[in-house]
Amino acid sequence: MTGYDVVVQTDQVFEMYKPVLTGDRLISDVELSAVRRIGGRDLLTITNTFIDRTGDVVQLMHTTVLGLTGADVDAEISDTIERVVMSGLDTPPRTTAAAAAANGPSPAAAKSGTTARLSPVSRTRTPQTALRFGDITVGDELPARSVTLTRGDLVNYAGVSGDVNPIHWHAEIAALAGLPDVIAHGMLTMGLGAGFVTGWLGDPGAMTRYSVRLSNYTVIEAASAGTVEFTGRIKSVDPETRTAVVVIVAKSAGRKVFGLATADVRLA
Repeated sequence: MTGYDVVVQTDQVFEMYKPVLTGDRLISDVELSAVRRIGGRDLLTITNTFIDRTGDVVQLMHTTVLGLTGADVDAEISDTIERVVMSGLDTPPRTTAAAAAANGPSPAAAKSGTTARLSPVSRTRTPQTALRFGDITVGDELPARSVTLTRGDLVNYAGVSGDVNPIHWHAEIAALAGLPDVIAHGMLTMGLGAGFVTGWLGDPGAMTRYSVRLSNYTVIEAASAGTVEFTGRIKSVDPETRTAVVVIVAKSAGRKVFGLATADVRLA
């Protein structure tokens, strides 16, 4: 991200409006939607709007990150990163990025932004959940789930997701960034949390909102696997809409990974 040497993810909110299926082609509009200055550092919120070929918004994603400059991290980190990341991954110069921003959105993005509407599908389709609304009550607990992660899993996820940040697989750079060791990707941990809930539901399309605030790291040591334990409970229900809010807890090595995480779900 232009102007920052390191960014650290803090929050993520997903709003689902239409299930995304294999073969769907989407346009993603990216907007810097908020900048706040807290404790002398910048908190930036980036909003991604995903639009399908019919012009429907299928998902909104709001990501909040902490932007760190060279004054906040070890001076050696930039040079060290250049020595270890995959060669050929050229980052556009800041002047090029600034010029692109000044020219405004691409024609496709501008067109989609003026015609897009929030799809009603996720809120009108009939849920195919394993449980019916009448089967749940406030306070019910979801079956716990434990997930094992290794350094190899992190490397694999980095390749699949395109997240080349070496703090997720290189111990020296993690230390230069002020981290205790290599840490799991926030998006990976959140994805596992979403899978925990949708596995209980039996219908991934029945989740309409997912919000996570990250409060701690999932440290993955070189010599042993790390573990993330997921638990959840029903926080509230709405008989009129047959919906519920699930609170999710994720812990690793006894530490809470999620400060606050909730999922809005629909039930049959």
